[in-house]
Amino acid sequence: MRILAIETATEACSAALFDNGALVDSRHEVLGRGHAERLVPMIAELPAKGRADEIRVSLGPGSFTGVRIGLAVARALGIAWHAEVRGYPTLALVAAMARGDSGQTVTVCMTGGHGEWFVQDFGGDGLPLGAVASFPPANAGARSLGDLLAGSKAEELGDLAGRTPDPVRLPDARHVPALPDSLLRADLAPLYGRAPDAKLPGG
Repeated sequence: MRILAIETATEACSAALFDNGALVDSRHEVLGRGHAERLVPMIAELPAKGRADEIRVSLGPGSFTGVRIGLAVARALGIAWHAEVRGYPTLALVAAMARGDSGQTVTVCMTGGHGEWFVQDFGGDGLPLGAVASFPPANAGARSLGDLLAGSKAEELGDLAGRTPDPVRLPDARHVPALPDSLLRADLAPLYGRAPDAKLPGG
């Protein structure tokens, strides 16, 4: 079975194609912006234009626009290829990359909105130890942390906590098979990681 993995929730944009669990080919670029222009050509550069039996796509949290672009492309390809589409949490992928086979706990700290950071802890089995939360930097540095620190804000978190972070900063679709299967979901709703800023009148 072939699986196409898509990761667009951060400034990194990546796509990877797997055949029976083995990596066939991949692309990974740190774009900042431009995911909409680059993602489809990136997939088309893969063997057989990336065609797969299943598509796995990042749900966030992260860039609102990036997550939406990845989901739109995954849904469209799923229809065109009659492929199953499943989503995964982006912070769990970063944790899996940092943990490797070590079995250590990981605190993932990523850029959030309005100057806050997305923070989530993961156990040695790769499963979350709690829900993702959005913290001001000072609050993130005051909480208990895992054995490893990873993510785009790991260096800043390490400075606050007096810790040396893991070198993993941004997610990469090549590592999607390392995610626990229980984290894959058919519900493709984006994960925002914080409450919406807009509120209904009277509520």
